[in-house]
Amino acid sequence: MAGNAQWPTTPADVERLNDRLARDHPIDDYYARSPWLIRWVTQQRLDSIRRMVGKSAGLRILEVGSGGGHVLRMFRDARLTAVDVSDVFLETARKNLAGYDVEFIKGQIETLGLPAHGFDRIICTEVLEHTVNPPEILRTIRQLLTADGRAIITVPIDPVIDSVKQVLRVTPVGWLLRKRIEWGGDHFHLHKWWPWQFQRLLEAEFEIEERRLVPTVPVPIHVCFSCRPRAVSKS
Repeated sequence: MAGNAQWPTTPADVERLNDRLARDHPIDDYYARSPWLIRWVTQQRLDSIRRMVGKSAGLRILEVGSGGGHVLRMFRDARLTAVDVSDVFLETARKNLAGYDVEFIKGQIETLGLPAHGFDRIICTEVLEHTVNPPEILRTIRQLLTADGRAIITVPIDPVIDSVKQVLRVTPVGWLLRKRIEWGGDHFHLHKWWPWQFQRLLEAEFEIEERRLVPTVPVPIHVCFSCRPRAVSKS
């Protein structure tokens, strides 16, 4: 399902779009100063990611679309790799991950030539909706995982988010929030999925081990998956 952002066509377009997202919606502000409900939902997503990663000591953890490093900083005892296309995001991540065992790499994951089967965990959270070719990125993630590795992948459930925001805009809460109701940059999304639509994409490359709707099943804002790489047929 297509979103409503201007569709980028080149790597430079992708970089410019993400730099604009990073400048228009400072990621540190989102995590620390967004409305309480957004911060609570975000913490539920982070808690799900942490639990799906499991014990992290010594693990090689790659985050695709690392943003400001707020996810990776949950794993101080792991060997971290932060990949993002935006210099603005990477500069924020360097500050937030000071003192960690971390390598920062700029670029699109599918073009970097990272070693196959080089990572025990790969996290990709709230990223694929911003990308031109999600299936290619998922294929690359599968190739980069060890045979017994796990990918932890989350996406927003934009049809629900859009409906909630439409309701809020005509209430006193929407009036109080005003422009803050757009925090998160949903209008930068190139794709919008229901959970079952996104799961079909995942299942081309992965076997789903766990799916969790966050924060609750009745009102899901994000869907979080833990999955293992699907074996590639040699026929």
